Amino acid sequence: MFAIVLGTRPEIIKMSPIIRACETQGVDYFVLHTGQHYSYDMDRAFFEDLELPEPEYNLNVGSGTHAEQTGRIMTGIEKILMKEKPEVVLVQGDTNTVLAGALVASKLHIKVGHIEAGLRSFDRQMPEEINRIVTDHISDYLFAPTETARQNLIKEGIREERIFVTGNTIVDAIQQNLDIARKKANPLQKMCLTPQEYFLATVHRAENVDIKERFKGILEGLSIIRSEHSSPVIFAMHPRTAKMLQTFNLSVNGIQVIKPLGYLEFLQLESNARLVLTDSGGLQEETCILGVPCVTLRDNTERPETLEVGANVLAGTDPDKMVNCVKKSLDSSLNWRNPFGDGCAGQRIVRTLKL
Repeated sequence: MFAIVLGTRPEIIKMSPIIRACETQGVDYFVLHTGQHYSYDMDRAFFEDLELPEPEYNLNVGSGTHAEQTGRIMTGIEKILMKEKPEVVLVQGDTNTVLAGALVASKLHIKVGHIEAGLRSFDRQMPEEINRIVTDHISDYLFAPTETARQNLIKEGIREERIFVTGNTIVDAIQQNLDIARKKANPLQKMCLTPQEYFLATVHRAENVDIKERFKGILEGLSIIRSEHSSPVIFAMHPRTAKMLQTFNLSVNGIQVIKPLGYLEFLQLESNARLVLTDSGGLQEETCILGVPCVTLRDNTERPETLEVGANVLAGTDPDKMVNCVKKSLDSSLNWRNPFGDGCAGQRIVRTLKL
């Protein structure tokens, strides 16, 4: 039996192909939702939209400091794993849920499978970098999405027989969920947007929104981009980002701010954008797969493959650099190669665990 442990919406998206592969391959499994970012009641519609079965367990741990949150998750997971006794615990990515799930399983001598292993930003100021490094080094199965990720693991001394290059489940998820999304309501019609004639922006990372000068630079850059290109800039604003906007008393000029959309609506908005500006790791991958140019509002990335194929550029938060990077991206060819696989990663991962 497999335990699929997740706690944030990006994890639900990237684990959805694993859940579907377990269903199609007849694998016994259960889903444990920690509720790291949201309560399960808020995420219930998310599972329904993606046509996934509901989790068997919900911890509803909520937010807190890294130590508080990780501790609560570990306590809740331990009780469930001791009761269910799965053969393998699967975690995905770099959140506190991932670290907590891997630590608890390891101490209970349950094998750990880390999906999206080997990603590195080489910036240990990022809590996500600590989470992914620790998880990789205590995992038994390391499912690396690319050869670059595999090489990162080998350089850190992880045994090659534990590493499996599978592609990234985000490719599977986009292919599977875009079909579902197109059957749902169209957000472009609601917002009177024309495909390829608007920019889409998201910002949520602490290193951007918790530092006034960086946040201010991003807002100034988005405003200039809106003016220079005479195209709407749609800013899907995370609640925490909105809170810091008020805290710093910053203004948004000429940018259309919207509340976060459901995943399927956002996927449609993203796939039809002229260009996406973001500090999200997942969106760097998604835009690359969808063929949409991306400008990343960070100084580094754990997705170097997107830079190498020309789908993504790093702009940081300087307004002038943001403007220049947008121009560079729009002037470039959109015919890059998707480096993240063929959309069969979920099936490969489950087959590997069944051997």
